[in-house]
Amino acid sequence: MHYMGAAVDGYLVAPGTFDVAEVQTLRAGVDSAVARAVALAVAADPEEITVYGPGHRFPGHRLQTIPGDPDTSIHWESDRSRPTVRNLRPITHLDPRLDARWADPRLTGPAARLLGVPEVAPLTSKISLKRARVGSEFIWHQDYTFLHRFLGPTAEEAVAAMVLLDDADSDNGALTLLPGSHLGGPRPDDEPPRPGDADPVTIEAQAGTVVFFPTLMVHRSDPNRSDRDRRALFYLYQPAGRPHLDERQPYEAAESRAPVPAEAG
Repeated sequence: MHYMGAAVDGYLVAPGTFDVAEVQTLRAGVDSAVARAVALAVAADPEEITVYGPGHRFPGHRLQTIPGDPDTSIHWESDRSRPTVRNLRPITHLDPRLDARWADPRLTGPAARLLGVPEVAPLTSKISLKRARVGSEFIWHQDYTFLHRFLGPTAEEAVAAMVLLDDADSDNGALTLLPGSHLGGPRPDDEPPRPGDADPVTIEAQAGTVVFFPTLMVHRSDPNRSDRDRRALFYLYQPAGRPHLDERQPYEAAESRAPVPAEAG
């Protein structure tokens, strides 16, 4: 398999990992899984939906746990005139076509390589839909910050395999990475690149490409300003022998061990 990027940069890009037929199968699986989750969401009690206020980084966005499937949550875009799913997490358990890819060596091999372990196991999954003209931006952040709530310090021992289901470019919100940023430890969300950081790299690539990066990699993406979707399916891997992520079990004493903001260090 041909890779772009390097271990020292902290990420790998594998163009053409999945062919056209495989991408179509994954798209169909995602469509089925999202439709299933949305159908369940209709039955939700409105009071059980978290609405982010003006001071939040996603004002007007809503977060909803799926009735009958408490392991799954939907993050809705802010425009209520046309309800649109932004993220769904986890997702692979909702369709066998998605679940079947966990053991694919084209995913597990590079994930193990970046983690420096002989074998990996599933941690969790999600879909970022970033719909045409609707998909909102993702600020500079590390996946570590979210995962730390449940895993504590071991949150850094995980790698995301981002499977592009559509061609991605700067118009429809392609992923932008900060090479080498994984070596600097945790950072506050929405912190811009620091002096001395490498130049950001935007991954413009065709559907079927997979981007691998660790949870400490700082990344972001612009809103989708195009008439094309930019869907991405994420498989997050961890060293073998560990259990799946359970978002109902916060990490004990997570507050006392939370990352220290850079400006306080």
